[in-house]
Amino acid sequence: MGKTTTSALVQQLLPNSQVLDAEKVGEVLMDIKPGLPVTDNFQHWDPWRPLVIETARRVHEFTGGTLVMPMTVLVESFWREISDGLTKHGIPIRHFVLHADQETLRDRIQNDKVLGPSTFRFAYLEPYAEAARTWLHNDAEVIDTTGITPEQAAQRIADSARGR
Repeated sequence: MGKTTTSALVQQLLPNSQVLDAEKVGEVLMDIKPGLPVTDNFQHWDPWRPLVIETARRVHEFTGGTLVMPMTVLVESFWREISDGLTKHGIPIRHFVLHADQETLRDRIQNDKVLGPSTFRFAYLEPYAEAARTWLHNDAEVIDTTGITPEQAAQRIADSARGR
């Protein structure tokens, strides 16, 4: 179960909500050639984080409502920069982590019917485990997706966001 699938389901459950996928900001940056240093992860480019914040600010000003922003941020300082920036602009944050154990994650990556097996995603299993151990799970509401459907995960997030 992925962030994109779950975020689309959350949007259906929360009236007046929009999905803003921060990866799209990274895709825009990836199209800038030449100019940005070579990296395997656009989150390491300095413009990405402020652009995510500014994009969210502008979209939120324009649409109001709830922004559902699927993203995996495993570097604590990057998360702090984004969350502090959103807070500074008055955008309330409810931080959820879709968690699964390493075996389940490996199986999902290996058998992904849309993306297929991904060496990029496999490479981030240990950084995820480290972030989960050291800060990520302390900073978020963790939804264990190991034994539930995307619909069930989305319902839990929507219920929590509505204060149920």
